[in-house]
Amino acid sequence: MSIDWSAVYRDTYQDLHRFLTGRVWDPERAHDLAQETFARALRHEPDNPRAWLFSVAANLARDEARGAMRRRRHLRLLEGEAEASEPMEPAAPERLEREEMRRGVNEALGRLSERDREVLLLWSSGNSYQDIAGITGLAVGAIGTTLARARKRLVDEYEGLETDAAHQRG
Repeated sequence: MSIDWSAVYRDTYQDLHRFLTGRVWDPERAHDLAQETFARALRHEPDNPRAWLFSVAANLARDEARGAMRRRRHLRLLEGEAEASEPMEPAAPERLEREEMRRGVNEALGRLSERDREVLLLWSSGNSYQDIAGITGLAVGAIGTTLARARKRLVDEYEGLETDAAHQRG
């Protein structure tokens, strides 16, 4: 049986891109990784193409994160921890609030365990419990509980960040 990869692409690309954006926090890089995922897919005939694509994408995102951390450490050494600061352009209060919230959610996601972050991002990308189980290696029956706990941890982390920020403001 041959897989219609063009149909899989049409049905899966947006969800895969959303998942990868949540992992690498850069829509352009997420697009590149999604393309790489589909390029690799053309050489395979998996039983469940969607789950297979998300597994490959998760591995590519993990590799990307490791590489980014290495590059960041290298740059810090080269720059001697000096960071240039440019004045911010004034923006509408709503835009600033939305950006602050997005940064807070990203930071809270970054504080979660790899498993919690992956399960949340896979679920928010439209994957079924069956697909999430296949990608993560968890039992299908454990996905609901894992998601509920991961959501609670995400909320707790986010609220903790907000509390810390409020204390810093005085």
